[in-house]
Amino acid sequence: MTSLFPSAKHDPELAPFRPGLVFAFFNALAWQIGIGTPMVLFAEELGATPFQVGLAYSFVFVLTPVQIVATALLPRYGFKAVMLGGWRTRSFFLGVPVVLALLALRDGSRAWMIDALVWSVFFFCLFRSIGAASGTSWFYAILPEKVRGRYFASDQFVSAVAGVGTLLASAALFALLPVFAALLVQYFIALAGSTVSYFSLKRLPDAERPRSISVRTVLRDTPRHLFAPTPFRRYVWLAVACAVLVTPIPPFTAYYLKVAAQLSTGQIMLFEVLRYAGVMVAAWAIRRRIDVTGARPYFLLALGLYAIVCVYWWFYLRNGAGGIAGIFAAYFILGLGAATWAIANLNYLPKVVSSEERTLAVSVHGAVTACLGGLSPVLWGLFLKTEAGVSRGIDVQVFQWFFVSVVVGAILLFSLFGRMAEEKGQSVEPILIGNAILRPFRAMTYLVNLVEVRGPGRAGAKEPADPR
Repeated sequence: MTSLFPSAKHDPELAPFRPGLVFAFFNALAWQIGIGTPMVLFAEELGATPFQVGLAYSFVFVLTPVQIVATALLPRYGFKAVMLGGWRTRSFFLGVPVVLALLALRDGSRAWMIDALVWSVFFFCLFRSIGAASGTSWFYAILPEKVRGRYFASDQFVSAVAGVGTLLASAALFALLPVFAALLVQYFIALAGSTVSYFSLKRLPDAERPRSISVRTVLRDTPRHLFAPTPFRRYVWLAVACAVLVTPIPPFTAYYLKVAAQLSTGQIMLFEVLRYAGVMVAAWAIRRRIDVTGARPYFLLALGLYAIVCVYWWFYLRNGAGGIAGIFAAYFILGLGAATWAIANLNYLPKVVSSEERTLAVSVHGAVTACLGGLSPVLWGLFLKTEAGVSRGIDVQVFQWFFVSVVVGAILLFSLFGRMAEEKGQSVEPILIGNAILRPFRAMTYLVNLVEVRGPGRAGAKEPADPR
């Protein structure tokens, strides 16, 4: 039987980096709960408004620029110390929802608990961003080039197993236990996963401290990348527009299903499983074909899938069209669309930046797209509040207009992407960011990397030690 993690017997080249895959597995437990749909449902159960839900969901995106600042820590403290510090500190803030669930289970929810949950998500994402400044670069630095592709493929596999398992476990807990009791167990799982992932990171070898791009260079060159008339500029702002359109879909559909459609939390988690299934199907179907076809057809396909999802939701909001089966299909298609876009982006982005400027340009793309896209749920949350604006509830009429705006935006972007130039078969070094494809709405946050990585086999680099 194939092991989930590599062993010295079955894969001796990858076995020294087994702790990294253990980290990926248990880290999935933490993010799937701490900044995913369970967090949204927890906020709703406490009485959060759409604005508060959108704010909490946005933090992982809008704090992405922190990664740029945090890269200044890498030359001084090194990859391992920065990532361990970020992951250790963020774990403390998973304890806040545990306490809130205990108190709510005993005494019921209180208004102050919403603010406490939102702030805990903020600090979780803040320190996650600091640690993430090291993550991908660190793995690039310690992984030999000949095993790098296999490692990241394994990273995606173990994260998928853990992610789907977490969603199914959450659905079962919501079905079997009272809501706050189920949330208590889930956040204990998230806290345990974060703890195990931290100690797994400690077992990995450090790498030679990198040289980072200076802040002066970032400030000088970023405006040129964003505003000079180049193919990169054109693509960045198209990607930003797409992120602004679609980022609010996951949190607000889950929120609506709970507060307006009054479906159970267990049902909503099963919808999330279907979305995740769509992501994995798209990743499996596209990755081997995109090098031949180019990225542009998949950008167009993703926009079409987003439009289909939003048209369905518009009809559902008007007359309940499709019922539960329709919602399952909509979640699956949303997963297909999100992964299709993420894979196309990773394929196309290296084609519109020069190799000399790739590090900064890709980081600028990731930071700007994630940050501006992440503001969208906050702004829509203001419009989606009910008139009172002091308790849970969503303005269904405005929500219908939200989906209309996404469809109109997708049609406009379809036209613009259809005219986008692309040279098929162009040979470029691929962008590998591990399991980010399985988190397509947050994939942009993993592109920020402002250091010069000197991996094994390169001049001046150290060979990785056995982490045992």
